[in-house]
Amino acid sequence: MATAGHDLSAYDAESLKGCTSFRIGLAIAEWNPEITHALRDGALAVLEKAGVEDVRVHDVPGSFELPLASQWLLRHAGCDAVIAIGSVIRGETAHFDFVCQATSQGILNAGMAADKPVIFCVLTDDNIGQSRARSGGIHGNKGVEAAVAALQMARLRQKIMDKSNWGIGL
Repeated sequence: MATAGHDLSAYDAESLKGCTSFRIGLAIAEWNPEITHALRDGALAVLEKAGVEDVRVHDVPGSFELPLASQWLLRHAGCDAVIAIGSVIRGETAHFDFVCQATSQGILNAGMAADKPVIFCVLTDDNIGQSRARSGGIHGNKGVEAAVAALQMARLRQKIMDKSNWGIGL
């Protein structure tokens, strides 16, 4: 495994300056709360450190419901970006495959339809140990990485949509 023993959640907090005006939504699956709450806490810590004051946090029953909640946060709550947080751990049936496929495709579709970023922060692990390693363990916290990505993408969208910035080199 290429990430073995590496915390991948290090980021430059200075690079997130200028993100205070964004409204960020978090849709959080209630299933596997040990994992999803740790991911949520990592994302919220980044948003707080970046000075984001308008954060909309909503729970959903499971990862399968994340795409619709993300769509609602973008369309009806006016969010500039959404972080979809979930955890699906492989079991003994094909249920894992169906939930993971539908969730990932749905999250992609929600962002594309709204023309705004929806960040995929759904752990799809074989066991709880892998999930723990990615929600604050030896591999860092994917919630941290998702929040950084959400702010970077919201800022990029803002820059691209600001037509006064259009010109050579953009």
